[in-house]
Amino acid sequence: MDLNLKNKTALVCGSTQGIGRAAAEELARLGAHVILLARNEEKLREVLAGLERQEGQNHQYLVADYSEPNQLRTRVESLVRSHEPVHILVNNTGGPHGGLICKAKTEEFVTAFSNHLLCNHILVQALLEGMKKEKYGRIINVISTSVKQPLKGLGVSNTVRAAVANWSKTLATEVAGFGITVNNVLPGATHTQRLKSIIENKSRNSGEPENEIINEMESEIPMGRFAEPAEIANAIAFLASPAASYITGINVPVDGGRTGCL
Repeated sequence: MDLNLKNKTALVCGSTQGIGRAAAEELARLGAHVILLARNEEKLREVLAGLERQEGQNHQYLVADYSEPNQLRTRVESLVRSHEPVHILVNNTGGPHGGLICKAKTEEFVTAFSNHLLCNHILVQALLEGMKKEKYGRIINVISTSVKQPLKGLGVSNTVRAAVANWSKTLATEVAGFGITVNNVLPGATHTQRLKSIIENKSRNSGEPENEIINEMESEIPMGRFAEPAEIANAIAFLASPAASYITGINVPVDGGRTGCL
């Protein structure tokens, strides 16, 4: 099985922590040149310094904030003009705040739609021509199992993640003929700062101790535990590889069996 990413370039979004960081590290181990993207330059430098370097690899970073789509567009377009084509795009950013959908403010939907769908679209449009010329493209969107089964207390997230999934499926059909695949990785509960925040919010709102909430959440997972970011990164890396050349337009849950549907 060909997992070798030598001479491939990967742009990994939200790569200073959690799943994004783990994905960047795994892609670097497989030989890709990695471009980290996030808003915190200090953290980007820290992650960059820790990436594995094989002969010929040239890792770098790009500072951009998803809350400023025009800035993101300007900076990624500048990257495209000055850099070799990007073959792999990992769309990944922090999820919307939790809460009941009936209590969500309209601005929350607008912000989430911009951060998750519009910014993904900006990046794809900037990188697509390079992928077409190279006849190799892997667009991997890190979203949520909620696209298969909505999650309680994550109303805005459930709504916007579904939009991203349908955008992705539509895109996959349009670019498949150029050797470009588009897939979604759906993490289950994973040891990240976002999961920590969700647990803290549930505890604060319900008065239930955090350890009891953790036990309840883990009891819903057939494997009986939360995922590690590296386990999600493994799925991302496979979909980025030559081995996944005939897989496109799909949702891949990586959730320990929690999702109750096919």
